[in-house]
Amino acid sequence: MKFRGALLAASILAMPMLASAQPVTGLYLGAGAGVNIMQDESIKSVDGFATPGAKLETNIGAVGVGSVGWGFGNGLRAEFEGDYRYNGLNKVTGMGGGSQIGGSEQKYGPMVNVLYDFYGLGSVVPYVGVGAGYQWAHDTFTSGGYSTSDTAGAFAYQAILGAALPIASVPGLAVTAEYRFMGLAGNRTYNIGGGSVTLGDDYNHSILLGVRYAFGAPAMAMTTTAAAAAAPAPAVQPARSYLVFFDWDKATLTDRARSIIKEAADNSTHVQYTRIDVNGYTDTSGTPQYNMGLSIRRADAVKGELVRDGVPVAAIATQGFGETHLLVPTGAGVREPQNRRVEIVIH
Repeated sequence: MKFRGALLAASILAMPMLASAQPVTGLYLGAGAGVNIMQDESIKSVDGFATPGAKLETNIGAVGVGSVGWGFGNGLRAEFEGDYRYNGLNKVTGMGGGSQIGGSEQKYGPMVNVLYDFYGLGSVVPYVGVGAGYQWAHDTFTSGGYSTSDTAGAFAYQAILGAALPIASVPGLAVTAEYRFMGLAGNRTYNIGGGSVTLGDDYNHSILLGVRYAFGAPAMAMTTTAAAAAAPAPAVQPARSYLVFFDWDKATLTDRARSIIKEAADNSTHVQYTRIDVNGYTDTSGTPQYNMGLSIRRADAVKGELVRDGVPVAAIATQGFGETHLLVPTGAGVREPQNRRVEIVIH
């Protein structure tokens, strides 16, 4: 009993990891925080005199972002973001040696991002994105008799590489991890007493952890075997229904699909049954006529594998339902991984 209780607890804890990810549809909010690493900024000139080779070194700092966006249900997202970065200044090099410098550089401003999520790769969803906007850079420092506390703005651009892990127990919630590269275009000039200093090459590398919440997200579907593991039972019973998923526009079986079919075939020998239904389905991408044929081909592929695993062909009834009976309701033309499936039902 102790072992079964431990197995049940482990299954419940693992459920958020076993759920299939679904495309973000509609409004969502996001937030993240982490570290920001600035490349050395070039010092272009001081009081109008060029300073080739001079650099401003910074310390590792912090970054925070918040966003509001819209998911289009097909992997594409667009969002508006506000961000803040802080880095302490370390020293100036290339101007007759190195000299320590006190102060900081703070950057903040709005960005507009376009991102694309890659679904169908499991419970983790990788994504990429690009963004553009405007950033204000506020520099405060004192060095060699010069001091400033001034702000200069510039056009900004960024590239985003990230991954999201949906949490099945809270529909719409996902944990995110990101790398971002952000650069400021052109040079920025700051007043230093009665003179000026011009800086360039403001490049930032940020690593963030965050959360994202999509409003109105449906509950994630889990396999029948996973749901059965969560419910206490007096004895272990073979599962009576199984879901086999397919790649987009494919009727070929993956190694995972063959494993599930083999499990269904083996368990059919341990129960009394009158027939085994094999029902094929598709998502809503493609025409209804094409999808009906594709669902039948998927059902036939599963039937053939069941026969190879020892199930009598006369016991199997196949049927294709096309894009009807969606497991995850979507609009037309949506590539939803959970709707590309065959259901095996042992009666």
